[in-house]
Amino acid sequence: MSTATARVPTASSLFDRESLEQLLFASKSATDSLPTWVEERRRTAFERLQSLGMPGRQDENWMRTDLRLFKSQAWGPRPATAVNALLPEGLLATAIPAGDTTAEPFFEETPQAVVAPTLAGRMLSLDGHVRQVSLDPTLAQQGVLFGSAEQLLADHPEIFEPHWFSVIDSSVDWFAALHAAFHTASAVLYVPAGLRIAAPLHVLSAISPGGVDTSHVLVVLGADAEATVFTETAGGGSVGSLGGFHCGGTEIVVGPRALLRMVNLQNWNTGVWHFARQKAVVHEDARLQWTLGALGSRLSQVAQDVALVGRGAHAQVNGVMFTEGRQQLVYNTLQHHEAPECRSDLLYKGALQDRSRLVWRGMIKVDKCAQKTDGYQRNDTLMLSREARADSIPGLEIEADDVRCTHGATSGRVDDEQIFYAQSRGLSADEAARLVVAGFFQQVFDRITIVPVREALARAISSRIRRVS
Repeated sequence: MSTATARVPTASSLFDRESLEQLLFASKSATDSLPTWVEERRRTAFERLQSLGMPGRQDENWMRTDLRLFKSQAWGPRPATAVNALLPEGLLATAIPAGDTTAEPFFEETPQAVVAPTLAGRMLSLDGHVRQVSLDPTLAQQGVLFGSAEQLLADHPEIFEPHWFSVIDSSVDWFAALHAAFHTASAVLYVPAGLRIAAPLHVLSAISPGGVDTSHVLVVLGADAEATVFTETAGGGSVGSLGGFHCGGTEIVVGPRALLRMVNLQNWNTGVWHFARQKAVVHEDARLQWTLGALGSRLSQVAQDVALVGRGAHAQVNGVMFTEGRQQLVYNTLQHHEAPECRSDLLYKGALQDRSRLVWRGMIKVDKCAQKTDGYQRNDTLMLSREARADSIPGLEIEADDVRCTHGATSGRVDDEQIFYAQSRGLSADEAARLVVAGFFQQVFDRITIVPVREALARAISSRIRRVS
């Protein structure tokens, strides 16, 4: 239970009251007037933070997460880096200019390719400080709001106040409260009702070795709107070095009959500690395609929730994960059906090599009023090493009596005969392993309708694969 975290001693860190006051002062200096409600929500979260300790093994979502080597006292806000400091290059940032951002409508039986310009907007940050923001002027004239949260929250409170830290629960544990109190370099997007944006918007959050990122993302689509959003992380130190620390959050609101394609790519270097809460709220007849890639970090603990709150809402969730070395990735997913005639479809696939560990815990929850629900979840893992470990824990919690809900999970090793067959056709052991893993991921890649994203993930995984051991 989430309340169990309050029974352990409070955790110490450099995210203290003095740091909070400095952050609030800097925020007030950066904007004409910091909204009172923004400051109040920070202070409320900080008071909650003061009462909490590290999540413990008695909490169901954390019982398989090893935090023994995480030192909370080592982390705190970081000063801005030099203006000429180089930003780590994101995986999607390099893939997008390589070609058009073709998107295939994933709700149509016979999808037709839609070719869009390269980018509609971009926001880049380094170590919790915004470095660049741009938005197509035509979209700005049409009422699209995109960029750094500090100024836009002050200028448009009527749009953002109802959603800002209202979608995710910022009191559930120490990391969630820390994020809500100390978020910086946060990005917001608002697409007015009826407006369809063909090109994607891109948010890159980067850190230097030993850096800290606490960025937040809020996406709000009005009724009948359409957008594509890429968010990704990059940088930090490798394992055994200064590493890095990310404590973030994502809130998504998809208005009635709107369509959002959302991509979250976690691609930190292997020394970064990664903690995040992500939640989408999907309204009546709205559609969400949410693709998650998890490739980097030393340890990741992520909660990804989808709430279907309006009749006829539809969500497709795709997960692509690859671990190596001693990486540990823990992902807890929730498909919450709160309204009738909704559909959710989740497919997570992960491959592991070396001594890495992958944990997926998924739940489909159906409220009593959510009749005619169609819910599906599946998690498949492929182990490339005898020392790798995967835990798959699907679950159903159903209160309605007229539903169709199914779940499943598989875990296994690469078939030695497949490797032998490929080698007998002239492939090396490494090439054979790449071929087998590519086939394993093909099912989820086929569901990713954004071509550069699909290709970038495939290349990134292929470059990491070594021969099966």
